[in-house]
Amino acid sequence: MSYRVVQWGTGNVGFHSLRHIIQHPDLELVGVHAHNPKKQGQDAAILCDLELETGVTATGDVESLIALKPDVVSYTIKGETRPHETVPELAQILSAGIDVVSTAMIFLVHPAHADASVREPLEEACRAGGSTLYVNGIDPGFSGDVLPTTALQLADQVEEVRVQELVDYSTYEDPEFTGVMFGFGRPESYSPPLGFPGVLRAGWGGMVTLLARELGIELDEVEERFDRFFTEKAYDTPMMHVEKGTCAAVRFQLLGYAKGRPVIVTEHVNRLGHETAPDWPSPPVGRPGVHRCVVRGNPSVEIECFVTGGDGDHNSGGVQATAMRVLNAIPAVCDHAPGIIDSFDLPYTPSRNFA
Repeated sequence: MSYRVVQWGTGNVGFHSLRHIIQHPDLELVGVHAHNPKKQGQDAAILCDLELETGVTATGDVESLIALKPDVVSYTIKGETRPHETVPELAQILSAGIDVVSTAMIFLVHPAHADASVREPLEEACRAGGSTLYVNGIDPGFSGDVLPTTALQLADQVEEVRVQELVDYSTYEDPEFTGVMFGFGRPESYSPPLGFPGVLRAGWGGMVTLLARELGIELDEVEERFDRFFTEKAYDTPMMHVEKGTCAAVRFQLLGYAKGRPVIVTEHVNRLGHETAPDWPSPPVGRPGVHRCVVRGNPSVEIECFVTGGDGDHNSGGVQATAMRVLNAIPAVCDHAPGIIDSFDLPYTPSRNFA
């Protein structure tokens, strides 16, 4: 069965999502939304560097895209920093009876964890349109649901479940968003938004609470921890130039406590360069990044996941994997009952597109 898809967003994730939709035999691209006027009017293939012509041109006209009546919208814009625009836009799509798979609004990886101001208008839109919304990615997302639930099938007497993203971000050319949010290349006097109280809990806390729900664990609290590493030398990376004395690595953790001790932990260590912050957890030697789940128990279990893009880079692989996490779920989402759903509401959603 083929699904008619509108790609909404042409940025870092949208670029790859668009490529995969165009090239996927079971997905038919019928429309593209581009916010940037310079991209509007261009063929979809041009926007994702494919040497062909689709006949589908990008537009900023929301009404015309909804009028296409696609089966599903792939929504990949950076909506977390502008929810007052993103939530009404998503609600408009959902109210029209169009299902949405999204890598944006990561608060909704665990819908019940999201703030009511985000969740409730979208729940109402799903009811009005009889539509379904699914939000996921690689992290938050896959690393916090598939990896731990897989590992836990081999474990017993579990003391702690720890999910890690340990990745060299130096080749991730996104200084305007990731650089600003994490505080990369900024002095100690700069206060990165990611370190503000409540921001980590909003973004990644859903991974902790969702897993706790599935395991039947009642958490007492979720604690945030945020640390930075400042370089003693200046150097250049594809993302940015890093001055001496500025932030070159970030480590943050969300610890879900039960009975006075952390039982579910999500941890990030993101560096600009693999030699940075050598005392913090690192991926295996020779690997620039890993998504890892460590279950400490009897027996203990450890699972590592490595992604590589078509260009050989781990960061482009991570962005591609984020897109494919929701694109591969399109058939299951379109078959699901209306509402905002999470990964545990869906069956196994593997790619069936073999080259």
